[in-house]
Amino acid sequence: MLSKKHALISLAALALSATAAFAQKGPVVGVSWSNFQEERWKTDEAAIKAAVEKAGGTYVSADAQSSPAKQLTDIESLISRGAKALIVLAQDSDAVRPAVEKAIAEGIAVVGYDRLIEIPQAFYLTFDNVEVGRLQAREVLKVKPEGNYAFIKGSGSDPNANFLFQGSMEVLKPAIDAGKIKNVGEAYTDGWLPANAQRNMEQFLTKNNNKIDAVIAANDGTAGGAIAALAAQGLAGSVPVSGQDADKAALNRVALGTQTVTVFKDARELGRNAAEIAVQLAGGKKLSEIQGAKPWNLGPKKQTMTALFLTPVAITKDNLDVVIKAGWASKEVVCQGVKAGTVKACD
Repeated sequence: MLSKKHALISLAALALSATAAFAQKGPVVGVSWSNFQEERWKTDEAAIKAAVEKAGGTYVSADAQSSPAKQLTDIESLISRGAKALIVLAQDSDAVRPAVEKAIAEGIAVVGYDRLIEIPQAFYLTFDNVEVGRLQAREVLKVKPEGNYAFIKGSGSDPNANFLFQGSMEVLKPAIDAGKIKNVGEAYTDGWLPANAQRNMEQFLTKNNNKIDAVIAANDGTAGGAIAALAAQGLAGSVPVSGQDADKAALNRVALGTQTVTVFKDARELGRNAAEIAVQLAGGKKLSEIQGAKPWNLGPKKQTMTALFLTPVAITKDNLDVVIKAGWASKEVVCQGVKAGTVKACD
């Protein structure tokens, strides 16, 4: 017969066991990353992981390393590891469809993360990428209202590349139609890789005898590649260049004057939303029941999706304090090498 002391210890152990079981009752959320090459995905991951664990769930992940084929097997692996919801950053939105369709058929919730996976049963979460394109073009247009424009687009396998270009062209079309702006080159950047962007920019410079007056680059990685090509010709800083993601290196380029604008899409907010949505969907919520969700059908296939769009912010030399105050990047990082008195946020 148990003594009173032993009985109390046993009851305490049972209580702890029940508490631990309760704490782990949340779902396994699997995240399929396209790659970790770009700085920002690590920030996204930290936000997703924190929100999943806060909900009592378990975070598991895989890195496709820029391979569409690997991403297919990654998703299979995440399912086998018990994922009840998937967050998928597609390397190739069409190539990933079979794995996503299989997951959905097995009753696993899927959140298309930042990049469109045009399957109506998947949730689409991103920033408003058409608006990002508009912001990029507006800021470059302020600096160069006339001249030869080059367009360093994103990956051709990513619908976001076209959304960005669409937004930029909405802003620039009146000036193009009036003959004030001339499109002297546009090219997709395979894999969003800076090295490919640099090669594209080098070709545009050669083709136009270096007479490029402005560059609309799709993100900060491609902007970095374009700026490297401009620097080799002594043009960095004199030719306005756009970007997006508010990468730390890009924020420093904005402060130094070699990049005109980046677009701040707070990855912490995007990641937190993705995790919370994934947990809710795994728990049985319908796509339409997610707060803020709305029908959207402006993708290439015109499928009606359920989507949530977050709001981006243009960051130029004049409002660099926004990212510093938000704790996104430190003043030391943003202002490295900046001459005193030239940038308000750095004073």
